[in-house]
Amino acid sequence: MDTAATYTLADLAAWSHPGVSLAVLGYPIKHSVSPAMHNAALAEMATREASFADWRYVRFEVPPEELPRALALLHEKRFLGVNLTLPHKMLAVAQIAAIDPAAQPVGAVNTLRWRADGWEGFNTDGYGLASGLREDLGVELAGADVILLGAGGAARGAAVECLQRGVRSLWIANRTRENLDALLAQLAPLAGGATLRGFVPAEASGVGLPAGAVVVNATSAGLKAGDPLPIDLAALSKPRAVYDMIYNPAETAFLAAARDRGLPAANGLSMLVHQGARALEIWTGGPVPVAAMAAAARAAMGR
Repeated sequence: MDTAATYTLADLAAWSHPGVSLAVLGYPIKHSVSPAMHNAALAEMATREASFADWRYVRFEVPPEELPRALALLHEKRFLGVNLTLPHKMLAVAQIAAIDPAAQPVGAVNTLRWRADGWEGFNTDGYGLASGLREDLGVELAGADVILLGAGGAARGAAVECLQRGVRSLWIANRTRENLDALLAQLAPLAGGATLRGFVPAEASGVGLPAGAVVVNATSAGLKAGDPLPIDLAALSKPRAVYDMIYNPAETAFLAAARDRGLPAANGLSMLVHQGARALEIWTGGPVPVAAMAAAARAAMGR
């Protein structure tokens, strides 16, 4: 098994590797450093517990229309766990047997665990975001004002985490109003005393956004060179900090724009590490070496 390879559904159909297999699915997926990160953790864990020596984590490029077949094959081949990234986090909810109660309000899953009757789904994105904000920017979500960009799977996990951790206000920006309104309706029961509002990015200057907010990009804008900025930072009252969930490339145009304005800014590598560590804990049932995962992720990124 080549843990650095990018496999396809055809490879999965013929899969016959011994030991415990784990995987990440996405489209595209070649940019993912998750295999390096998880395999580094498993290698360190194997020095303390020999049973982890035959665990391996690989990546599969799976278009969205092939997700049902892929998940069925992964279950048939008895993969113990699966991570999901764009565009599969919401699509997978209809394909699994059960969902962790904490993930139900999110409506998206990024971690699956094998069980006999099908997949059990979890969402570790919110935990990863909260950990990344604290580690990189010194930001605690409790009592914060947050401007969240996007209404997809990653944004849903982030939004639920923000509300559950007691933000003062959560402002969600999305270019498609229909998707935005649907998300706001789903989040309303979780808001409690927090202000929960939505807006279209182009109208940011006129909606009364708070000064000193933490801006979080949960869109895919920035994955490719030439992508438009997810929002014009000049339209915001000076933010406290900017966090971009994208980690590859390490410096998106959005982060560069934030630094040009003198704002503290960080990419999503820390979020990736912490959500991945939480997923590995779910699969292994015990503690995992987060520092080894972080070091492997940075090395894979050439940092």
